[in-house]
Amino acid sequence: MTFVDLRSDTVTRPTEGMRRAMADAETGDDVYAEDPTVRALEERVAALFGHEAALFVPSGTMGNQIGMRLVAEPGQEVLCDADAHVVTYEMGAAAAIFGLSTRTVVSDRGLLDADALIAQVRPTTDWHLTGTAAIAVENTHNRGFGRVQPLNELQKLWNWSRGAGVAVHLDGARIWNAHVASGVPLETYGRLADTASVCFSKGLGTPVGSVLVGSAQRMATARLWRKRLGGGMRQVGVLAAACLYALDHHLPRMHEDHENARLLAKRLGVDSASVETNMVVLDDVDAPVLAEAAKAQGVLVSQVSPTRVRLVTHLDVDRAAIDRAADVLTALLAR
Repeated sequence: MTFVDLRSDTVTRPTEGMRRAMADAETGDDVYAEDPTVRALEERVAALFGHEAALFVPSGTMGNQIGMRLVAEPGQEVLCDADAHVVTYEMGAAAAIFGLSTRTVVSDRGLLDADALIAQVRPTTDWHLTGTAAIAVENTHNRGFGRVQPLNELQKLWNWSRGAGVAVHLDGARIWNAHVASGVPLETYGRLADTASVCFSKGLGTPVGSVLVGSAQRMATARLWRKRLGGGMRQVGVLAAACLYALDHHLPRMHEDHENARLLAKRLGVDSASVETNMVVLDDVDAPVLAEAAKAQGVLVSQVSPTRVRLVTHLDVDRAAIDRAADVLTALLAR
């Protein structure tokens, strides 16, 4: 059976064009900073986000964790929302590896409320308290089901942080989706953060890889942390070539994923206004039963709670696949 896989946008496989780019990539030893394709990717992504430098890392989790360590010292805290990926899905790495404390604020489905976070900041100058060194923001928000963070809230947080001496880290795993949906330039998003991790293996369809951006000084330190964590890579230009290919060929068509998500939502009776990017949520369903029944008919979905299912559109799901998934799920929901 051929499956329509709506579990995540991480399930994509490299396209033929991407595979050719990978096969043809010029390579070198990246631990020595001698891989020309990696260097080209890092320079391009740094420029896209308005930063001095960048570092290619194996995963978004590594990018996020190093990014936060660059702006916070052991014993200090990073503040974020309660459903943030950095504290929900990254295995407590900030505490386990870097000695960073994290504290969370409950949000409305991941929506950034700058004032709510600012109100919880603790000074680093009071020896009675665990001082807040940084605030982490996720855009788009995973557990917010593809929600795009409001630019005015990002700007408010950034403006405040400059006078407060608090850094901002951007978990930009799906920043490409935010850019396409909102029209906000990538450089604008990048300039509202001290460090940012942007992922290529989600909506852009590469097999692996993220890029961390920041100042040249911070990225030099990040390279040391990457090596210390076992992320030093050798002839990795074959992977960087996939990322460069994705910027040229997959980013321009990402709007199709958003259109497909809205079409799927409409077919399933979900308010399309709630679909900001490439995720559709089915609430008040028997998630295990629905997922198993859908799988039996060739449609894979993600159970995010006993009563909630998430559907994610991506590069490998075309309009015909959306129609097929909608037919299967509509029938199951009508039972």
